[in-house]
Amino acid sequence: MKETSVLTATVLGALVGGVAGYLLFTERGKAIRRELEPALEDFVREVSGFRSSVQRIAGIATEGWNAFNSASGRMGEMRH
Repeated sequence: MKETSVLTATVLGALVGGVAGYLLFTERGKAIRRELEPALEDFVREVSGFRSSVQRIAGIATEGWNAFNSASGRMGEMRH
């Protein structure tokens, strides 16, 4: 099992290294990078916007939960 993991890691490392070398050191690789950069920048912008939305939703949910806990605490005090 361990030998399989080592072999898999070696093959993946060689593959990633080969792709990186191609993209960094060949003319066609440089052209591909120039074509991909705008799409990657758009993707990063979208992920950042999504992250911001999730943070806002989490804040709203927390406020709602706090309000619920506060209201239910007051209801418990009224019963006693």
